Amino acid sequence: MSVSFVGLGIMGKNMALNLAKSGDLAVVTDVVDKAFGEFAAVGVPTSKDSRDAAKADIVFLSLPNTAVVESVVSGMLPELRAGQIVVDLSTITYNATLQIQKELEQAGVIFLDAPVSGMEARAKDGTLAVMCGGPEEAFRKVFPYFEYIGNNIQYMGASGSGQLTKLINQLLFDINCAALAEILPMSAKMGLDSEKVGKIVNSGTGRSYASEQFIPGMLKGDFHHGYSLKNAYKDLVSAAELGANKGIPMPVLAAATATYQQALLKGCGDLDKGSMVRVFEELLGVEFRAEES
Repeated sequence: MSVSFVGLGIMGKNMALNLAKSGDLAVVTDVVDKAFGEFAAVGVPTSKDSRDAAKADIVFLSLPNTAVVESVVSGMLPELRAGQIVVDLSTITYNATLQIQKELEQAGVIFLDAPVSGMEARAKDGTLAVMCGGPEEAFRKVFPYFEYIGNNIQYMGASGSGQLTKLINQLLFDINCAALAEILPMSAKMGLDSEKVGKIVNSGTGRSYASEQFIPGMLKGDFHHGYSLKNAYKDLVSAAELGANKGIPMPVLAAATATYQQALLKGCGDLDKGSMVRVFEELLGVEFRAEES
């Protein structure tokens, strides 16, 4: 069975390098050739044309947003054949997932939505969480390849279920990040030592994956690690769309969304989620920073 991979960004490159260990990776593609040398070194052909990936039995996608996934799938569609499986590892909207699945199904192509969770280090280690929606038979065919990229692989149900599961996970993380941005500057306003507060939070009941990930950067004023704020915001847009369509109230998420929006308006879009602390630092006239030694 042959496999191809489209999208060699921070996460995609590492997932594809792990898939190369299967010996079945026929080609990788990206619009830029930045990572091509690493694949040439392990004997995997490269291309800037995603249509070259359409020849494989299983086509993996790891792309930055819904619009790019839709564009790539549309461009590949004339080249795809009945019985192939397209596996989308990207994080895109639920409604777009259902539409892509429908379009591919009309061509006899099977679609799995299989977004992943975990940062760059876990992509390198092959220890990502994978949550998959779509036909269970196709999931079982792809499962051996999922094992190269993740160690927590869950079949979630019908098409769209993978994206819905990822969205739930991301929203909880997003809320945690917004809470840190709001509460930690309060400690500085009240005269507490920021570094000591960070140590207490990350060893106490207030600890979370978000606090462990972002408090060190906040204390240094370094907001250049992890997924950018503008890309993360798409999860909040997806949730707002879903909530509006299904009549699901999410007041805590709505409040967190306002913090993201304020940070984006402040020009933090290219920075990581920890940069949201700047919103409340500015409001309170303080900085949550470690004292310079």
